[in-house]
Amino acid sequence: MNKQIDQQSADNIRALAVAMVEKANSGHPGGPMGGADFMHILYSEFFNYDPTDMTWPFRDRFFMDAGHLSTLMYAQYYLLGNYKKEDVANFRQWGSITPGHPEVDFERGIENTSGPLGQGHTMGIGAAIAAKFLQARFGDWMNHKIYGFISDGGIQEEISQGAGRIAGHLGLSNFIMFFDSNDIQLSTSTDEVTTEDTAMKYESWGWNVVTIDAHNHDEIRKALTDANNETEKPTLIIGKTIMGKGCVTADGSMYEGHCELHGKPIGATGADYAKTLLNLGADLDNPFDIYGDVAAYYKDVIATKTAAATKKKEEINAWKNDNTALAEKLDFFLSGELPALDFESIAHKEGLATRAASSNVLAYLAENVENMIVSSADLSNSDKTDGFLKKTSALQKGDFSGSFLQAGVAELSMACIANGIALHGGVIPVVATFFVFSDYMKPAIRLSALQELPVKYVWTHDAFRVGEDGPTHQPIEQEAQIRLLEKLKNHKGNMSFLALRPADSNETSVAWKMAMENTGTPTGLILSRQGVKDVPANGASRYRDALAAEKGGYLVKEVENPDVVLVANGSEVSTLVAAAEILEAENNLKVSIASVISEGVFRNQPKAYQESVIPTNKPLFGLTAGLPVNLEALVGANGEVFGLDHFGYSAPAGVLDEKFGFTGAQVSKNVLEYLNSVQ
Repeated sequence: MNKQIDQQSADNIRALAVAMVEKANSGHPGGPMGGADFMHILYSEFFNYDPTDMTWPFRDRFFMDAGHLSTLMYAQYYLLGNYKKEDVANFRQWGSITPGHPEVDFERGIENTSGPLGQGHTMGIGAAIAAKFLQARFGDWMNHKIYGFISDGGIQEEISQGAGRIAGHLGLSNFIMFFDSNDIQLSTSTDEVTTEDTAMKYESWGWNVVTIDAHNHDEIRKALTDANNETEKPTLIIGKTIMGKGCVTADGSMYEGHCELHGKPIGATGADYAKTLLNLGADLDNPFDIYGDVAAYYKDVIATKTAAATKKKEEINAWKNDNTALAEKLDFFLSGELPALDFESIAHKEGLATRAASSNVLAYLAENVENMIVSSADLSNSDKTDGFLKKTSALQKGDFSGSFLQAGVAELSMACIANGIALHGGVIPVVATFFVFSDYMKPAIRLSALQELPVKYVWTHDAFRVGEDGPTHQPIEQEAQIRLLEKLKNHKGNMSFLALRPADSNETSVAWKMAMENTGTPTGLILSRQGVKDVPANGASRYRDALAAEKGGYLVKEVENPDVVLVANGSEVSTLVAAAEILEAENNLKVSIASVISEGVFRNQPKAYQESVIPTNKPLFGLTAGLPVNLEALVGANGEVFGLDHFGYSAPAGVLDEKFGFTGAQVSKNVLEYLNSVQ
């Protein structure tokens, strides 16, 4: 312990944060200045990782919630050698690897993308769940910790309720969170918006809570030591800090704790940029330098971390030699690969709701994919994830041998936890709720897409046919919203989300096949509550026919030189089949029917294939239980889409089909009217 070098290191982090924001003329300097002491002590003395192998699976992980404090991370990781001088000097600039809010970058120690407050620490809780899940299967040697860093804003975000409750209920003793409690937020002091007792709140959820002076290094050390020794509860370290710690005015007077220091360069506040850098021991001509003594100290820190990781790897290798079968299984889990799966073998009864077909698939996956965690927001018996649950058990405090997470009514928390599970690695997350409640999950879905995480979303009760529950529970616009993500490219230039709405049981099996094999982006399965008449088979089996859905769209009914091509997805496909029977029998029309499970995947097919399914020189008619925009791009300007432009009503599903015109008889009339209008 060297108090002088500890203070110099923390001040170096402060100076770097100030310089980064000042040069960029954009950012948040005050918070990083307050959190610098904690970060230095955490990373120099407690955080276990391998500087030579940043993606080592058994490393500690740090999840930032307050993404606006990115300079705190960049400065700390710069001291550790993860960034170069030019990287921190180019903060927030085009092409830099130091963006305004951290973006997941495992090689440099950035475990999660953060910025939307509340999500970062919740992803950390997901990672802690994944770590406990793996530890239960492979042994207590797997004892790495998950650290979180949260601010007043993250504590206030409603998601913290669900995250805190779940972490405490599960006894996530491997999760340690630092709360940078400086009583200042962006536009106000915290006493203008809250009077809650944060410590009491977390204690009531089952957390171990300690409050410290987070500028006192000995108090930080004790809190982290005790948290690392905790075996029953997650730990919240409430660190009382000072916003803009170390800021001074032009005459050298202290200028700390002011709201304006939160969100703009300190040179634009009552503080003085040059005098503050001097107060922190920086060189005004070289503000992005690491201080000489600090550089020497961190060279030793890196060597110590590397040696400790080497020793831990020797321990792990000894375990692997003694447990070869388990070791092979662990390596397989961490590879992200799938076991051989036979989706064709999954049997379905006739006319199932696609949620029930999904339940059959989940039951199969429960017996064949050992590293899945399925979660439901208090709806497992309705979204039919209980097909999986019946084959396993729920995760519980002290017992992570099961594979099902009962998240309670907390859709956003559950989805963020799934992101954290995926970020940790080794475990495949699946989350489920009613489709209308995807609205609650949207912020996490967006971060799934942005971080390119293979989370599987299961959304049931997919249309107005929810029936008696009425308009609050009947999705209308949700499919259009989700499918926008299929049109949005991620940073790799790929479709950022895969949205699948299968037409019947066998298409549901294929949809699950597509979801499981999609390891580069999130997937959403949009499933019916009501029973759906199976689409007639054309070939050897309906499953074999449905494999064509892997191209996004295909013809479930094909005739030569059709008079009209009908287009739909989901349960509307069977309605089109009924309409086609009438049109052929009563109107002597030739009808083809296209099932387009994913417009995004379909649009990625060769133009010739797209034309073979939806020919642009033929009349095209689309049917959707959602907004017409769902299919308008597929049928084109000369086509017609029948959909809904209004909310639903409370009535039995069959009555709503009649009232809204979603019957074979009514659709056949609509098709005839359309054909008459284009002749």
